[in-house]
Parts: sequence; structure tokens; C-alpha cells
Amino acid sequence: MHPETATLTPPSADSPTRKFAIAALNGTAIYVLAYYGVWAAYQLAKVALSHKLGLHGTWDPSRVTYTLADREWWQLAVLGVYGIGPLVCFFIGLATFLWYWKYERAQRGLFKLLLLWVAFHSCNAIFGSLLADSLRQEGSWYVSEWLLRMGNAADVAVALIAGLIQLGLGHLGSVAFLQAHDSHTVMKFPNRKRMVFYTLMWPYVAGGAFIALSKVPYFSMHEALHLLMVGLLIFPLILGCSSDPFESTVERAQPSYVAWGLVILAVLAAVGWRLALSPPVSFG
Repeated sequence: MHPETATLTPPSADSPTRKFAIAALNGTAIYVLAYYGVWAAYQLAKVALSHKLGLHGTWDPSRVTYTLADREWWQLAVLGVYGIGPLVCFFIGLATFLWYWKYERAQRGLFKLLLLWVAFHSCNAIFGSLLADSLRQEGSWYVSEWLLRMGNAADVAVALIAGLIQLGLGHLGSVAFLQAHDSHTVMKFPNRKRMVFYTLMWPYVAGGAFIALSKVPYFSMHEALHLLMVGLLIFPLILGCSSDPFESTVERAQPSYVAWGLVILAVLAAVGWRLALSPPVSFG
């Protein structure tokens, strides 16, 4: 008698593991692309207003810095250049979320997930950045400092409120995030732990690492804290998605596939940003 030989069957093209891997890659590309889009609008608005006000500085791949002495600043300039970015992101975030919620969440495809990540990054550019900047007393912290002029206690209170708002919005955003996925396999409630790992944690960690590495040696602690603050959205999203039994999705979901167009766009965005701002661009 011959011993039985076990035959190893290769994983199916439609296996759950493959679908989650595809969701992770697509989600990371969308995370990176949305990040660059939001911060391009943020910093372009800041530099444009700085140029109009006659302020001097440099713009590198990681941040905008000024070469003015303290005595050369005035209140309108401070409130303008450090407030214009969050203001622009407020309108971008509001517009993209409403677009997603009213028109895209019941549609097939990845465009709705892109809109949602733009809204999330816009939220972080306002609330997460205020908390991060307050830790180092720079950036958007100057807005509350010059506007309130009530000392450190008031600034700390504003920063903590911003952090709490971001946590709250992350929790509320879990419903929207669940509706942004088409795959029936990914959306099954028994797969929820894998779903939040591959579609939330993986883009957050891998996307953040890719952004940081693409900007070395210009990558700054200023931007590192901003990237970390996205976690104030991510972790409430994870908790909300993990406990919500919602698992419906579009009736005719598209087969899982790698969106190579989005992957290439994300890489091109990073390379283009680096080339355009390296060496740093002077303004004013």
C-alpha cells in the first residue's frame, strides 16, 4: 500500500486573505492620496496668504517656516496665516463628507472611501493639529494664543477640547466608515477584527510610515505629531466599527481588485511633492 499524499491547493483568487490584503493596499493608497491632497490645500493657502501679506519664509516637503523676528509679526498676520489652513480644511472636510453621505455611500467603488478619508484628514488638520501644535507651542496654537490672550490655562483647555472633539468625531464616523466598503467578505461581522486591522490600522501605520520616509531628511517633529494625532480618529473608529453589527453593503458589489491607478497616484503624489519642494522654496 502506498502512503496517501496530501495535495496542497493554492489559495483561491477570491480567498478572504486575498480580499483583506487588497483592502489594505487600496486603503493605504487612498489614505496617502487623501493626506497629500488635504495638506496641499492647507499649505498652499498658508503660503499664498503669507505672500500677500509680505511675510518671508521657506516651504519644504514637511512644513512652512518663517524667517521673521517676533517684533515683525502683528495680530492680523498671525491669525491669518495660522488660521487660513484650518479654515480651508473645514470647508473641504464638510463638503467631502456631505458629498459622501448624500451621493456616494450607496454607490459601488472606491471613490466614496477616498471622499471619507479626505474628510477625516481635514478633521485632523483642524482639531488634531491644534492639539499637536499646542504641545510644542507652534503652528495653529498661535491662533488661540493671540486670539484669547488668557494665558496657558486657556490654551491648554482649547487644545484638550480639540482633542475631545476629534475623539467624538472618530466615534461618530464609524457608521460612515462601515458603509464605505463594498466587499461582502470584508463586511461580515465575524470578520470585523480583521476588517478594522486591514482597513484602519494598516493604512494608519503603513501610510504614515510611507509619508514619513518619503520626506526624509526634511520630515519634522511638527509633521510627525500631526500624523500621530490621526490616531485620535482611528481608535474610536476601531471601537465603533468593532461593536457595530452593521454588515450590509451594496447589492452588486464589484469583485475585489487592486486599484493600481490609485496606488500609482499615491506614489506620484509623494514623489511630486518631494521634487517640487526639495530644495525648499522661498516666498515673500
